[in-house]
Amino acid sequence: MAEREERRRFLKQSALALGGLALGGASLGSCAGEEKRQITGRLFGPSFKAGHLLRTGLKTVPTKTEEVEVVVIGGGVSGLSAARWLTQNSGAKVCLLELEDRTGGNSQSGQNAVSAFPWGAHYLPLPNNTNTELLKFLEEVQVITGYDAAGLPIYNEYHLCFDPEERLFINGYWQEGLVPNWSVPKPDLEQIDKFQALMEEMKEAKGEDGRFAFDIPLDKSSADATFRDLDKLTMQEWLYQQKLDSPYLRWYVEYCCLDDFGGTIEQVSAWAGIHYFAARKAQAANSDAHRVLTWPQGNHWLAERLRAQACPDIRTGSLVYNMEIQGKQVLIDYLDLATDQPTRLMAKKCVVATPHFVRERLLAKIPKEAGKQNSKAFTYAPWVVANLTLKQVPGGKGTPLSWDNVIYGSRSLGYVNAQQQSVKGFPEKQVITFYYPVADSSPTSRQAVFTRKQEDWAEVVLQELEKAHPSIRKEVEQLDVWVWGHGMIKPTPGFIWGEDREKAATPINGNIVFAHSDLSGISIFEEAFYQGIKAANQILKT
Repeated sequence: MAEREERRRFLKQSALALGGLALGGASLGSCAGEEKRQITGRLFGPSFKAGHLLRTGLKTVPTKTEEVEVVVIGGGVSGLSAARWLTQNSGAKVCLLELEDRTGGNSQSGQNAVSAFPWGAHYLPLPNNTNTELLKFLEEVQVITGYDAAGLPIYNEYHLCFDPEERLFINGYWQEGLVPNWSVPKPDLEQIDKFQALMEEMKEAKGEDGRFAFDIPLDKSSADATFRDLDKLTMQEWLYQQKLDSPYLRWYVEYCCLDDFGGTIEQVSAWAGIHYFAARKAQAANSDAHRVLTWPQGNHWLAERLRAQACPDIRTGSLVYNMEIQGKQVLIDYLDLATDQPTRLMAKKCVVATPHFVRERLLAKIPKEAGKQNSKAFTYAPWVVANLTLKQVPGGKGTPLSWDNVIYGSRSLGYVNAQQQSVKGFPEKQVITFYYPVADSSPTSRQAVFTRKQEDWAEVVLQELEKAHPSIRKEVEQLDVWVWGHGMIKPTPGFIWGEDREKAATPINGNIVFAHSDLSGISIFEEAFYQGIKAANQILKT
């Protein structure tokens, strides 16, 4: 998930990001002596009916058959990107099947009478200038309005994050920026500066092959073992090797890992952790490199533009339950969840743009030419996203309400102000979007993700927010929660540059190819977009 960019200090002065913790033992009860009123709200998530049918399996015989040239299974960013590329670069008849009621994958959004708001990924960092396909797309949707004499992109100011951008609540004060500095001891600040200098070195480092050590898409990164061997360590092990043990720095780097990977510094690889800080090298004509592109509805704005450029034949509410190879064709059976109509599509080619754990079910009847992958290597981080409609956001000392608002020491990633990009002036009421990655991978914790009710999650959310806003409860009018059980792929040590990821990307039978950010090991928009184009090009070559 999904998708928080905070590089104020480290990308202004070098490279930067944040930290947080797992589900842990947050109490769900009321504080002693304090009566808690019931907060109105609903619990959302991916389709329960569809998920249940996918797990239990269907044996329905299709009563209708159609012939198409290419079928794309999955309408997330990768699937939409693949369909868009095929439509723009071929005359193929493409059909996209999406399980949910609308496309977008983890980049979903909602809206109430107050504001639109994200249910998932909510921003896009300025892309690297070498990421030409993504820059071209942003130009097509008028996020980029042109280029200056030096060839640097000019970004539409409406889409750049408005000021104030971010703040951190630490030691009773809202400081500007998210790198801890308010009342932080000098030895800790020195360690933060040392880390900053190391990330600056990594950002410019190149391997013997002439490539940057860390790049986006990550397939462009150097193959030099000097850097790839960092994938064998955890981020925590690397920090200790560098004699960086400051609790302030540890919290900050942990936030980074939770931010992009949903994992702690003990869980994710050092290569992935450093990549967060060192891979972005954007330059723009009218913006600092650290700024991000964002919208009230988050990255669903981008997903909708991808959909508009994708194939016209998009079928939502379509549960694919069987795939087979018959000669040179791929047979895809799906159920229309609205009508219960089972249909068979006979396709020349197929792009499977689903998470790995879903694709394993879909390919149960198809021999794996590339060899059996270790599915256990693909681990996922659950996410909880809450949208709170407030009478007002409580104030505090220091920097005023910003787009990104983080609480030092919190288990959460803080909250974004959904109306930060509004051009209509200061709203009467406000919506904030709260992000909570569940890094604890124990069976008990994972079960809690799926069994907790709205009121349970509401209590978790409110207790975290009370650390900075003690009066938050009396301001809440509505608190809705969305649970992503498999929110994003987690780049555990050895995964990004290991054989399991490489095998999973290998086409089958010459006519089934794969596209998903799982195949990158990092769940960010740029990687999903790239994987879609990569899969589409594999089809176009044949």
